[in-house]
Amino acid sequence: MDVTVHLAQDRDADALLGRSPLAALTGMLLDQQVPMEWAFKGPRTIADRLGTEDLDAHDIAAMDPEAFAALLAEKPAVHRYPGSMAKRIQQLCQYLAEHYAGDAEAVWRGVQTGSELLKRLEDLPGFGKQKAQIFLALLGKQLGVTPDGWREAAGAYGERESFRSVADITGPRSLAKVRAHKQEMKAAAKAAKGSGKPGR
Repeated sequence: MDVTVHLAQDRDADALLGRSPLAALTGMLLDQQVPMEWAFKGPRTIADRLGTEDLDAHDIAAMDPEAFAALLAEKPAVHRYPGSMAKRIQQLCQYLAEHYAGDAEAVWRGVQTGSELLKRLEDLPGFGKQKAQIFLALLGKQLGVTPDGWREAAGAYGERESFRSVADITGPRSLAKVRAHKQEMKAAAKAAKGSGKPGR
């Protein structure tokens, strides 16, 4: 995997995301309750603090949990909730070590259908259906992983130029569009809650 992405809006962080499957998965895992760029800059920050050029699933899985949590909590913190996210990252790495010999790319390498890939992603610790669909869309739209039916499996996130998620971020302009969409969704959900009607 060696592609150019603009998810972190930071050259070094994006370079790691574009060449490291584990970094991409970790960034997706971190992408909640913080700005998208902050989340996807996380893998580069973790690698820098570990003194490595890439993330290694076996090494992270074997680290002392308190030491790894402290590493994420160093200023500036990798996430708003560094302790809980450190635990999730280690759980992800432990799962990859156990099921894929630590090779994150093996999650999607050679997968024949979008539905099979979605199932594999949903099985990853910390990946619910929505996160799995967004990452599937990212794989298809930017990382060259396009098994049969991947757009359908990714749902609305797989639509062309939908600007719903990180899968559609290719620069500052598309980032602004995705952020505007998220704000619209939040406003709609808030309005629905206030009116007593269920949100879509």
